[in-house]
Amino acid sequence: MNWQETLTEYAAGFIEGLARAGVKEVVISPGSRSTPLAMLFVEHKDIQVYMNIDERSAAFFALGLAKASGRPVAILCTSGTAAANYFPAVIEASLSRVPLIILTADRPHELRDVGAPQAIDQLHLFGRYVRWFADMALPECGQEMIKYAKTSAIRAASVSNGLLPGPVHVNFPLREPLVPRLQPTPFEYVTDNTLPLVAEGHLNIPVEIYKEISTKCSMAKRGLIVCGNIDKNEFPEAVLSLAKKLGYPILADPLSQLRSGLFEKDMVIDSYDAILKSKEAKEKLKPELVIQFGGQPVSKPLSLFLKGIEESAEHLIIDGGGGWRDPNRISTQMIHCDETTFCRDLQTLAEEKNDETWKNLWFGANRRAKNVIKSYIQTISDIEEGKAVSIICETLPPESTVFIGNSMPIRDMDTFFHTNENNIRLMANRGANGIDGVVSSALGAAVHHRPLFLLIGDLSFFHDMNGLLAAKMHKININIILLNNDGGGIFSHLPQAEEGETFELVFGTPTGLNFEHAAMLYNAQYTKVLDWEDLQVSIREAASNEGLNIIEIPTDRANNLQVHRELWEQVSREINNYLQSDEQC
Repeated sequence: MNWQETLTEYAAGFIEGLARAGVKEVVISPGSRSTPLAMLFVEHKDIQVYMNIDERSAAFFALGLAKASGRPVAILCTSGTAAANYFPAVIEASLSRVPLIILTADRPHELRDVGAPQAIDQLHLFGRYVRWFADMALPECGQEMIKYAKTSAIRAASVSNGLLPGPVHVNFPLREPLVPRLQPTPFEYVTDNTLPLVAEGHLNIPVEIYKEISTKCSMAKRGLIVCGNIDKNEFPEAVLSLAKKLGYPILADPLSQLRSGLFEKDMVIDSYDAILKSKEAKEKLKPELVIQFGGQPVSKPLSLFLKGIEESAEHLIIDGGGGWRDPNRISTQMIHCDETTFCRDLQTLAEEKNDETWKNLWFGANRRAKNVIKSYIQTISDIEEGKAVSIICETLPPESTVFIGNSMPIRDMDTFFHTNENNIRLMANRGANGIDGVVSSALGAAVHHRPLFLLIGDLSFFHDMNGLLAAKMHKININIILLNNDGGGIFSHLPQAEEGETFELVFGTPTGLNFEHAAMLYNAQYTKVLDWEDLQVSIREAASNEGLNIIEIPTDRANNLQVHRELWEQVSREINNYLQSDEQC
């Protein structure tokens, strides 16, 4: 067997292993050292190839694909700094538990650490942010090496999508020549069925612990369920049923998938962020027991509220990945158990509660907060971000997906996205909460979801504008709603905003960019919103348009700040009056 045949069967064996393990997509960035893998990926009939020139964008694009599909997605690049550009997306995938399979081509061992061109130390390049790392052997002939390549691929896919999903890194040292044999079919000799099957399960806890928790719930009349970022199909109905039986309101983060859908939402509190800005609420709405699911909620008032009750309330954190999501160090019991299973099993043992006083207290506050928000929004005539997000939420067509940028967009969505029946799915990169890679992530998600809207600020959009090329190259349909306050609007809400010129230089960072030119560069349809009717019409039209659509909403940072502060003052006043009155129902 000659070198070309050896190289081909080895690389083809690995790719066939990925396909057998359920990998259906790969995002490739061009480069020479990755030639055999890149060319053979193109030849595999069951794997869709996406090309992305910039490795940073490519990795975030793959992240979006994996988020939307729930399956591991592979990314492939050449050796050197190309791989380092994956790092931001690898961090996000690790912290948000998204399965990625990172494939990096490398120089062979004799060219490492000797000054060879395009050769860096790629061993354990991503450190503790990957679930598993393998430095593959150099290609050799023989069935054992083909089997080694296949099983390594299956292991990579299995680990990436295991109990604690996340990225894995497989490094391929390759010698020249690098061009594989494509004729006859390169996968002809690597398709035997002698591959290991992987059986996946989920975490659970002994029945004795369920009984202990059930007893705690029976004793605690004032309980809350907190749901952060969690996207599991059967979880909403399971947790809603548990909440109903216990009589515990659910404080549902916008990314919990509990605010929109065809299921009952009579236990969902969606305006807790506004409510908990009230001092009276922090005193009168204290629970005795908290059961928490998912990632860290967006709301800072909620986080401070939970931190403030750590000495008076039991706090159970349920984590199906066996992780430790407790940045405030407030848990009294960390429970490693599948979230849906926990809800169902606890419900079978829990005692049903008939006293609705506690529940009604929370829902009375929730109604009043929402009424104030809706009334105040109606008084705003000038273009402003809060009302813009409110109108967007009301105008979105049913079955839409919204990918939300970090900083102010996700916070405004927390405030203005209320419970509805439209079955709208919300997504965001809330692992590291960065503003980078959001455009590329949304484009990846748009491959699997239509219509998809991206709600994003101007700095985050600028940060990843080159990601728009994927929409053009792969004919992806996406609607980008660009909130342009010409700078870092979130910093206006922080103490450093009082520092005048220094603030504007260091934090405000206005760019003065004309984003219509970016739309022209990538052949996008472009609309600038001038009034509220423009916004509604633009969203309705964009939902049925093909290709890349950009809807720009120019806003003013100072006005946004004033509107938000006035709104919070009105909500707090209403909640204080309600909780001080005899009404409370």
